[in-house]
Amino acid sequence: MLDINKTPNDTEMVIALKGRLDTLTAPQLEEELNSATECANCLVFDFTELEYISSAGLRVLLSAQKTMNVKGSMTVRNVSDEIREIFDVTGFSDILTIE
Repeated sequence: MLDINKTPNDTEMVIALKGRLDTLTAPQLEEELNSATECANCLVFDFTELEYISSAGLRVLLSAQKTMNVKGSMTVRNVSDEIREIFDVTGFSDILTIE
């Protein structure tokens, strides 16, 4: 299960994720991102309550990063040690801006 909380702030969109971003929930996030990236120049993911991310979730992040490279910027905040390790092993640490 994945809870998605979108908070718009001028040209910034903060998306807080709670739960698991996996094969079952990645399409849900992808759909939310389609509308979120239309008006935002800056996309911020808050992973404070994200428990797990699978390759399907990584694919959605990569797609969002490609979109935001053209429109503005994307940042991932509050990454747990477990998810940071996944980013490190997959090379996503080099692709994403992680705070």
